[in-house]
Amino acid sequence: MTALLTTDPLRLGGALLLSAGWLTLSAGVWRARRTSSRSDTGDADWLVVHASQTGSAEALAQRTAALLATGGLAARALCISRLDRGRLASATRVLFVASTYGEGDPPDTAARFAGLLTTAGIDLAHLHYAVLALGDRHYANYCGFGRTLDAWLAQRGATRLFDRIDVDRGDARALAAWQHHVGRLAGTVDAPDWDAPAYGDWRIVARTLENPGSAGAPLYRVALAPAVGALPAWEAGDLAQVAPPDDPDHPREYSIASLPGEGRLELLVRLQARDDGSPGAASSWLCTRAGGTDAVHLRLRAHARFRLGANAGRPLVAIGNGSGLAGLRGLLKARIDAGRHDNWLLFGERNQIHDFLLRDELQAWRDSGRLAHLDLAFSRDQAARRYVQDVLRDEAARVRDWVERGAAIYVCGSLQGMAGGVHEALAAILGEQALERLANEGRYRRDVY
Repeated sequence: MTALLTTDPLRLGGALLLSAGWLTLSAGVWRARRTSSRSDTGDADWLVVHASQTGSAEALAQRTAALLATGGLAARALCISRLDRGRLASATRVLFVASTYGEGDPPDTAARFAGLLTTAGIDLAHLHYAVLALGDRHYANYCGFGRTLDAWLAQRGATRLFDRIDVDRGDARALAAWQHHVGRLAGTVDAPDWDAPAYGDWRIVARTLENPGSAGAPLYRVALAPAVGALPAWEAGDLAQVAPPDDPDHPREYSIASLPGEGRLELLVRLQARDDGSPGAASSWLCTRAGGTDAVHLRLRAHARFRLGANAGRPLVAIGNGSGLAGLRGLLKARIDAGRHDNWLLFGERNQIHDFLLRDELQAWRDSGRLAHLDLAFSRDQAARRYVQDVLRDEAARVRDWVERGAAIYVCGSLQGMAGGVHEALAAILGEQALERLANEGRYRRDVY
């Protein structure tokens, strides 16, 4: 994905979160997850409900449940997609960790629950709760979904355990306040701080302009390696956080386009410009300013919701545009390396002559059968604009066939235009309820910005 200047608050809220190593489960997390394996009708004292898009809120919910468990409380983390009216009626203590998506919208995982927010006649006088809201102050609807959720719970008679805590781009002080309150609920005051891992020093080993002559902003393929030591492990779908020297307190996140076995970490980075025309701090550092001897401060973050996981054995429909090809390329490469060739890529950009990113590789995969289908939409190559959602509609029969065969659908790219258009096309092809089922089953996943 592209650099986040004022884009996805979920990603920016994820600045606090840890690399794959940091997410290694402690004994407390193990206890919390052991509790969560109990019946969904619930015998836990506490529910920690997460509304997450990229995994930031989910990881915090797991840490919260683990902290409660250290105090001997039965606690479990639960995705908000599984919190229905019945569970709300039976729960007595719930902590919510809620990300905001786009301009104040709920994450994909909260789509079903959001319907409850307009439902009358729900009495929650029995419920005690607290809300941790993740967001970004650059947005008019800062922490919009968390604020809406908090207000709705209070209006239905629920009692706050403590005031809502809003987290601006992973602010450490706000997170420390949440940890303090949760620790007091657990009767634990000496739990270690939830510190993020330190950045490592990396070096740029190759940088290629991928769209020379494009009418759009320059897009670079940037390859990096650790300045010292071996290449760390990551999985397809994971993210790299880069702290630019001009603005180190606000790291930007990028989808990783390569796999560890390829010997280097690759990103697709669009050179961003601010409203005043000045270059983006992280993108200009990676694309033009950092030299081969300069230290790039980078750390990895596991992105569980965009990994293949249980979908590794399913056919894959990968849909994206622009720099979103980075995340999709990682997924496709992992499947190809595993011998899976039931892959279908739909990709969109401006003009074929300038913007056909990774052209040689993608065509080679198609010609060798490792991509079963490669469908392209170059919006400005004809009088009428044509986008990936238009290709989807043209291929509606194939979409239905692949889904019936068990396919998973992964979408990566811009939130404005592409992601919404693709969602509408899929809903028209499959039906709203069927698409919702795919999302609940983890077969419809989006990493959009």
